Amino acid sequence: MAPTLTLKTGTSWPDAWRRCLAVAPEAFRDDRVLNLWNGAWQEDGRVLPAVSPVDGSPIAGPPRLDGTTAHRAVCAALDQHRVWRHVPLEERRARVAATLDALAEHRGLLALLLVWEIGKPWRLAQADVDRAIDGVRWYVDGIEPMLDGRTPLDGPVSNIASWNYPMSVLVHAVLVQALAGNAVIAKTPTDGGVACLTLACALAAREGIPVTLVSGSGGELSQALVRAPEIGCVSFVGGRDTGAAVATAVADLGKRHVLEQEGLNTWGIWNHSDWDTLTAVIPKLFDYGKQRCTAYPRFVVQRHLFDAFLAAYLPAVRTLRVGHPLAVEHPDDPYPELDFGPVINAAKAKELRDQVAEAIERGAVPLHRATPDGARFLPGQDTSAYVQPVTLLNPPSSSPLHHAEPFGPVDTIVLVDTEAELLAAMNASNGALVATLSTDDRATYDRLAPHIRAFKVGHGTPRSRGDRDELFGGLGASWRGAFVGGDLLVRAVTRGPEGERLPGNFPEYQLLP
Repeated sequence: MAPTLTLKTGTSWPDAWRRCLAVAPEAFRDDRVLNLWNGAWQEDGRVLPAVSPVDGSPIAGPPRLDGTTAHRAVCAALDQHRVWRHVPLEERRARVAATLDALAEHRGLLALLLVWEIGKPWRLAQADVDRAIDGVRWYVDGIEPMLDGRTPLDGPVSNIASWNYPMSVLVHAVLVQALAGNAVIAKTPTDGGVACLTLACALAAREGIPVTLVSGSGGELSQALVRAPEIGCVSFVGGRDTGAAVATAVADLGKRHVLEQEGLNTWGIWNHSDWDTLTAVIPKLFDYGKQRCTAYPRFVVQRHLFDAFLAAYLPAVRTLRVGHPLAVEHPDDPYPELDFGPVINAAKAKELRDQVAEAIERGAVPLHRATPDGARFLPGQDTSAYVQPVTLLNPPSSSPLHHAEPFGPVDTIVLVDTEAELLAAMNASNGALVATLSTDDRATYDRLAPHIRAFKVGHGTPRSRGDRDELFGGLGASWRGAFVGGDLLVRAVTRGPEGERLPGNFPEYQLLP
């Protein structure tokens, strides 16, 4: 009989909220978070109700601004930018370094907020915070040559990012952009992360970083955060539908932009025999329920290897640990070791279950469907945002699972017989961020990899967004604008020599680094 679980001591949402009020009283009220603009915390915006994906309990919702107020915030950010761009680099570096020290001091609270707001298991929540801190420190230590001969943009950088990596993507980008001499604007993601971002921005603002943090619907704020002439650059991370609208706007305006969009990242299996290595990596590919832009939800497998692939894949996927990220047997036990908790909300969970059911009705073959029997939940808790791992063979072409990223713990497998079919199946989404090809023969990899339309292609190993000096981008529809990572991130938000062509995927050219 499974033991009855309880919440780990000191980890409840009220506990986290009380700590936020104590650490940053300027940014938090008893019942809400505030927006940050014009250098001050503003008690404006209509607060929307929100619930945690972990158990459906109420948490802080975003204080959504209207378009007019958002434009006032952008104008104020331009004023900050005109001052900050002339602050000496040494002072900017000292302020960013002090911000990193403050983030490190409150690492545990930032991670706990990520657990409650976006459902990350404790290990992955800490990793998100650590990657932000460590990544920005790399820039702090080596920024001089990256800025040699370069100047800040004419206006602030506007950041619109998805909810899945508030720290290691959004806060990381904001601090590097500020280090490079720009005032920065961040929009809180609609689906989660507002308290974590509020705390992080409060710590940055205390050190004099010119950061603006606002909430609101993308449609209502796009005129201010994307189209406003005061904006020097738009940095977007999200889905293709929203990204396409942003891409059209920035292209029309000729505005500097970085648009990271989703793609169906694929893992190809061709003339492969190292099954032990594949078995070991499968659970890692399910980190955070595959709610990552660099997740691998599609395997393209040579037909005559399918039996061997299943023998390696199925035992691994059956080991996945799912449940409440803070549920333990005894109140003082360590945090549970989980591969993932909930997806971002109950609506997304329902969407995934409906897509799976529809795909099966239309001919997909279910190879694995886990049950919640072994999942770690508190007695009676709301589990509507949890999705157990699913693996389908040959989703029909009419299904979204055939051509789009599910952004959840759903794997699909496609069988192929020729190299041409392999490449076509791996390129099903017109471009991706990452891909991997597992093949025993290096010459085969070297011959096929250039035809896989992904920015990064691994040989039998997963690729990731990367940190520090590792570059990042996408091919096809998965990316628009300047590539980032390493010195390219600094180049994307600064001006260089007259006529400079940034590496990236632009309407008028594509330039690989």
